[in-house]
Amino acid sequence: MQKPVIFAVDDEPSVLAAVARDLRRHYGADYEVMRAASGAEALEALAELKLGNRAVALFVADQRMPGMTGVEFLARALELFPEARRVLLTAYADTDAAIKAINEVRLDHYLMKPWHPPEENLYPVLDDLLDDWRAGYQPVFEGVRVIGHRWSADGHRIRDFLARNLIPYRWLDIEADDEARQLRTLAGADEAPLPLVVLADGTALVQPDIAALAEKVGLHTRAVSKTYDLIVVGTGPAGLASAVYGASEGLRTLLIEREAPGGQAGTSSRIENYLGFPVGLSGADLARRGVAQARRFGAEILTPMEATKLETRDGYHLLTLSDGSQVAAQALIVATGVSYRLLDVPGADRLAGAGLFYGAAITEALAVKGEDVFVVGAGNSAGQAALYLALHARSVTLLVRGASLAESMSKYLIERIEEAPNIAVMTNVAVAELHGDERLEAVSVRDTATGEVTRHPAHAVFVFIGASPRTGWLDGQLQLDRQGFILSGPNLEREANRRPNGWSVDREPFWLETSVPGIFVAGDVRQQSTKRIASAVGEGAMAVSFVHQHLKAPSPMQPPAPEPGTPARA
Repeated sequence: MQKPVIFAVDDEPSVLAAVARDLRRHYGADYEVMRAASGAEALEALAELKLGNRAVALFVADQRMPGMTGVEFLARALELFPEARRVLLTAYADTDAAIKAINEVRLDHYLMKPWHPPEENLYPVLDDLLDDWRAGYQPVFEGVRVIGHRWSADGHRIRDFLARNLIPYRWLDIEADDEARQLRTLAGADEAPLPLVVLADGTALVQPDIAALAEKVGLHTRAVSKTYDLIVVGTGPAGLASAVYGASEGLRTLLIEREAPGGQAGTSSRIENYLGFPVGLSGADLARRGVAQARRFGAEILTPMEATKLETRDGYHLLTLSDGSQVAAQALIVATGVSYRLLDVPGADRLAGAGLFYGAAITEALAVKGEDVFVVGAGNSAGQAALYLALHARSVTLLVRGASLAESMSKYLIERIEEAPNIAVMTNVAVAELHGDERLEAVSVRDTATGEVTRHPAHAVFVFIGASPRTGWLDGQLQLDRQGFILSGPNLEREANRRPNGWSVDREPFWLETSVPGIFVAGDVRQQSTKRIASAVGEGAMAVSFVHQHLKAPSPMQPPAPEPGTPARA
């Protein structure tokens, strides 16, 4: 945590140096002492401190300065740091101005020059003022601040990215928060489009794309090497398990994640049926633990980064990434999981991020306090989201296409939903239309049995339906089923008593191996997988055992030539 600031202002260099020296000698261990030679210079520095979210505890300002008096400076400084204590340095002739300033700028004290010895004339006064300031001081938030309109899709995208990557941030609504408008002005962005992201060091980013924001907040976005023993695409439970077991067993391992660690499971507000956690844990906590464990064993994680193309040559699998770079490995595990299916109804495209959210219950829960919201879906993720949102919203309505929750939701969740006083369940229904211009205002629901459509006021709709694999980049490279799930092992298409077409090694495919030797699949993206976290973790660990068997096989192949300056790996 950065130290609070004591700020001294005086136009006489010798006086300014003396007061700064005395302040540092007595307070330097607990405060940062800053100084300026004029009120204008000090205000520029204070604007930077405000953007950097620093705390100012005390101003010590000379009264007689050209261009701006001490009282005028304190009045301006008060707008930025109203809680800071204010001391005016005066000569005998300025006492009338100092007394007048007590009312004008709520002056706490005025000191006569000279103040020596400081042990008698300076420190006792300032000690008392700083003790008083400390008594009411709340440590400032030192993370990222996001300024924007409440119903901005771009604002939601940035908030969701930061939340899922466990990056602390504060959301400031430009319509409702004075601090938001003040920071926007200090950043010189009054006319710039929103959202505006202010970093901990005061740097302001106007409508940043996710890749640029990731780099600014310190996420790892560039691979250290060109070649690895194992590359894992996706950091859901299956991908993280693969990384932990691969790295812990000596494989140089790279993970590639397009959004945030944890996958679909990482968005769960509460997971209560995962072995070893009797009171449950959040998906974000599970992801955080998995990432920490993988990194402890030496795994490298790129996020946000997307694999866009796969090529296999000379026994190596070459991935092209979304930034145009390439990485290669002898073994590849695809663990990209699935995404929630998009609603295909009128209004869905227009209102995405402006009241319509896919997952994102944790990110948006506080914003629906006291409101009426709807959850679409009947699986465990929908049930967990409904229970979490019910802690904040006035009412939560689950929209279920089937006849009951029992067909697809765990019994313990159904029982808790039935006990919740503000959760209702509508069965045999589907969303027909979303209404609203700049934000969601209502949802039309169709009874699938009768066709009757009813309209309900709604503050937000959270969607947890379907399972769409993101495997378009693998089409033509690996065998996929009609839905895009990856075939492996005994499910691979082949002619009678023959290995899959193009199979190039003298053995049968391993159980989790795809149609290309050395490329494995784990988790929800695999055809006929069990959609459970424990199953995904097991498959991730099992895939690594197959990787070892694949790498043990003798191969005369050599890796692709690295770029100049990159050392080749034996």
